[in-house]
Amino acid sequence: MMHIAILSGKGGTGKTFVSTNLSACIKGSTYLDCDVEEPNGSLLLHPTITSKEVVTKLMPETNQDICIGCRKCVDICRFGALAFLGGKPMVFPEVCHSCGGCTLVCPTGAMSEKPQSVGILENGTFLENNHITTGILNVGEASAVSLISAVLKKAQNDTIIDCPPGSACSVMESIKGCDYCVLVAEPTIFGLHNLKMVYDLVRVFKKPYGIVINKCEDESNLIDDFCKQEQIEILERIPFTKTIASNNARGHLAVTIDQTLHELFSDLANKLKERTSL
Repeated sequence: MMHIAILSGKGGTGKTFVSTNLSACIKGSTYLDCDVEEPNGSLLLHPTITSKEVVTKLMPETNQDICIGCRKCVDICRFGALAFLGGKPMVFPEVCHSCGGCTLVCPTGAMSEKPQSVGILENGTFLENNHITTGILNVGEASAVSLISAVLKKAQNDTIIDCPPGSACSVMESIKGCDYCVLVAEPTIFGLHNLKMVYDLVRVFKKPYGIVINKCEDESNLIDDFCKQEQIEILERIPFTKTIASNNARGHLAVTIDQTLHELFSDLANKLKERTSL
């Protein structure tokens, strides 16, 4: 059983294209869409949705009647989510990390916690026996971490994690329990710049990794040069063709209609099984 995280330094590189097609080539696998601010794996996998769940986080609230204005809740908060105004604490939910510290230090029990929705999970199946869970963050929600954590709990069997783009906290949450990271990059100056961000991230987390070059026209490009310089394994090169782009834009799962790509992603799946079994 392997848990593979698919990352990219920016959106539009092909992270979801790689994630969905790779998952489709692994029988019985689970696809987790952790790109919860803009999840679109379902557009390619066309799953049958079997259930939906509301995900909540605990938010502090103050009972002003028994608050004695001791400021202990404000002093313990390291995120600036509480301020002392008019002799009473005021909560700023947009920056609260739901750590629960304020409720622990309150001497009168004036600080309590209430559940607040952050988004939903959509669970379903695709192809014959593959599973999918998609996290959908509520509009305006400041942090995706709690929702991503809920998505990751749905991991079972071989799991492909479609991470958010970039290298922020949401990406860190997505990769912290994975066995291997696949970095998806496109061979442009901008693509190399953003690849370096996730490259630094996986090294900080001490995760094994390899690179898939998407939209690849030849083997002589900036990403190849970078990989040779840093001695990084290139797992696969996905060609840059009008057919692939057209099928993807129409929401077609490439490996189900393109035998060459099916072989490419099947080969990638076998390589990842070898890397994670070492």
